[in-house]
Amino acid sequence: MADKKTVTVQQIGSPLRRPKDQQQTLIGLGLNKMNRRRTLEDTPSVRGMIRKVSHLVKVIDEA
Repeated sequence: MADKKTVTVQQIGSPLRRPKDQQQTLIGLGLNKMNRRRTLEDTPSVRGMIRKVSHLVKVIDEA
């Protein structure tokens, strides 16, 4: 249980002209500027957020 699974995502799309909920989802993931990367804990809620904005982000690494 020492090593938690993580997922690294990179923002590849602009939140401009997107619905407010998609903009807020990006902010919730810590992504609100182009090409920004975040390494997040791999939980069902994070996966759901990634799925919601899958057209705006790219999964770089799953560890």
